[in-house]
Amino acid sequence: MVIQIPKENSPRPFLKWAGGKSRLIQQYIPYFPKSYKNYYEPFLGGGAVFFYLQPNAAILTDINAELINTYCCVRDDVEELISILKEHKIRHNKEYYYSVRNDFGGTDLEKAARLIYLNKTCFNGLYRVNSQGKFNVPLGRYENPNICHENLLRVASVALSHVEIQQADFTEVLNHATSSDDFVFFDPPYYPISGTSYFTAYSQNCFSKKHQELLRDTCAELASRGVKVMVCNSDSEFIKKIYTDINFETYKINAARSINSNIKNRGMINELLITSFKDFYLPKQ
Repeated sequence: MVIQIPKENSPRPFLKWAGGKSRLIQQYIPYFPKSYKNYYEPFLGGGAVFFYLQPNAAILTDINAELINTYCCVRDDVEELISILKEHKIRHNKEYYYSVRNDFGGTDLEKAARLIYLNKTCFNGLYRVNSQGKFNVPLGRYENPNICHENLLRVASVALSHVEIQQADFTEVLNHATSSDDFVFFDPPYYPISGTSYFTAYSQNCFSKKHQELLRDTCAELASRGVKVMVCNSDSEFIKKIYTDINFETYKINAARSINSNIKNRGMINELLITSFKDFYLPKQ
């Protein structure tokens, strides 16, 4: 008999995140490595792959300081965080949203609650900052946003309880992953497939072509150590070429593009899943 674990008790992302991988996990499953001891995710975002895999040992990093602070607060003080979110839920309205959006002070817990509150109530759950690094997404149109999902936060807190969480540039994974016992999953800002593809600023610094090449070089160095590397990115000729140059395998994944200013441009597109290894579970024929 197969026992089904209720979805509400399964760890999953507590933040909405542009480019999040929750809907793609089923397509990724056949390509995850068969075995590894340590898991690394240098572009954490919503953390969908981490929450699905639930590795025994992990280091989760991101360059976004606010995001990392939020994960640490969920891990270390989830009950106090929930208390603050309940207050946001009670007070939520248009005027309150913009007052919170414009308030950048407070304790680490207050900042974490602010990010979750804005994430649950802003337009499309986008994370976008202006040139001064200030969050500037307008209020979304939600009848009853789920500002304080208590059980989701508590389950996530348990999943994160044994995990290292750090603010770091993606290249710092080179200081940790050294052997075939290590699995690194990279979910970077995607290379644009058109001149208008950049619609959001994840941090104050755009992830440029040079950053993509630096990421490729980082992957090549990790692979030379025997580290199992997996990367997702756009299905562009540039990305295919730079990873083919280092003998990585590329696979096409069908993804739904749900965030676009023009509704006609939403729909199914191809993305790439790129691996340094072939030691994975093949799909059943």
